[in-house]
Amino acid sequence: MSVAAVPGFTCGPDASIVTGLITARAGCPAHPPRRPLLDNSLRQRFLAWRPPAPFFYGWLVLGMASLTTAAGSSVSQVVLGAIQIYIVEDTGWKISTLSLAVTAGTWISGIFSPFAGRMADKYGPRYLVTAGLIVVGIALLALSAVQTASLWQFFVAYIIGRSISNPFLIGVVPRTATVNFFRRRRNITLAISGMARPIGGAVNIRIISLIALSQGWRAAYGYLGLFTLLLVIPAFLIMRRTPEEIGLLPDGARPTTAGAAPGAGRRSGGRIAPDYAPEFSWTAGEAIRTRAYWCIAVMAMLAIVASAGVGYLLVPYLYHDAGLTKAQSAGVGSLGAVLAVTTLGWGFLADKLGPRACIVLTIAGAVLAQLYLMTVVNSVGTAYVFAVLWGVFSNTVGTLEHMLLAQYFGRGSFGSILGSLGPMQTTALGLAPVFGTFLLEFTHSYDTVFIVLMGMYILAGLTVLLARPPQLPPRATATAAEAISGPAAV
Repeated sequence: MSVAAVPGFTCGPDASIVTGLITARAGCPAHPPRRPLLDNSLRQRFLAWRPPAPFFYGWLVLGMASLTTAAGSSVSQVVLGAIQIYIVEDTGWKISTLSLAVTAGTWISGIFSPFAGRMADKYGPRYLVTAGLIVVGIALLALSAVQTASLWQFFVAYIIGRSISNPFLIGVVPRTATVNFFRRRRNITLAISGMARPIGGAVNIRIISLIALSQGWRAAYGYLGLFTLLLVIPAFLIMRRTPEEIGLLPDGARPTTAGAAPGAGRRSGGRIAPDYAPEFSWTAGEAIRTRAYWCIAVMAMLAIVASAGVGYLLVPYLYHDAGLTKAQSAGVGSLGAVLAVTTLGWGFLADKLGPRACIVLTIAGAVLAQLYLMTVVNSVGTAYVFAVLWGVFSNTVGTLEHMLLAQYFGRGSFGSILGSLGPMQTTALGLAPVFGTFLLEFTHSYDTVFIVLMGMYILAGLTVLLARPPQLPPRATATAAEAISGPAAV
């Protein structure tokens, strides 16, 4: 019914409100309805738009996720461990004091990890990554304005940046996006995603080191903050939750034609697209009740403390004990991170041997690399040999762990499962620099610290051997039985 037909109301300038709630203009010929500021259909088209790609769209998502991971690594503890000598020399702060900021930021990120995992499963990475880039970019700009007399400013800015970057830009969210978009190529793409953090960290180390020598470490953080904010719009436009929501299948596969023989696949564009049988996905609750989950969790915690502890103390050790200059020490640290590109080779090897066997091999190699560090390294040449060994073996355990989780538990709740491990793993990651630096101050011996960390690596290798594939939960058996029996007769 129009307002003109309502008794007691007439069309005109005084007919703008009906009972204080309903606008009379809606049915008034003299006053046509106002258009909303932004048409809903226009808004929906904007949100649905994605850049065209001549290849599978998942590669674009993977590339964007890797770029945001590299940006987020600017506040990682590996980067701070490598460039802390510039901060300490400029401000007079202690290394052990800086390690407290690293630990606090890392532990708080663990609190966010389960939330980030559930949100990644439900909503995807688009808004999570965008928000993470904004927060981390602002935090980096805040670090560039820190005053020497105000240590609390550094703590607040670094802790906020670190706590957000770890789950939203480096760990849970981008890895969940990778697992969702790839299945047949999952190990390879997780390896590529895993390379983004150490390679991005190595680039950030070199950038901060070079700028710190000429303009200071604060200016370096400022430039990185601007770069991070520039990624906000591309990330928002590109990132998606799953290939299915944009009409695709994992790996860019095409569904088989109706009635085709099982396993026959379908030829499209000159290649055979594989059949994609449904992949069983565990819930987080089901995964947590398995022995494999807890063996993987313990293994990851031990390996994280060992690897992060060595990485955090490596540059100070080379500078103070091995006789290298600050620039040479930072260069060795960044080379070891760059060689994480070998993670791609571990991805191919995981397809052949399985992620669990590869984890054992990488841990054994990392132990041998530590022995070489303690017994041989005393020059730039030997330090770079160590960097090669460390880069090949030490940076891959986390990525292989994600491959193992996806292999055992599927992709449906991967974010929630990985996020549930976050508090434990970030506790270990935050403990590593504090544990290492305070043990060093107590013993005054780098060798003692490295021996303790080596023992943790060995325990991690033994633990992963117990992480055998779990039996499927009862829900999987019931679902399979229903599929075989078919619908009941009516």
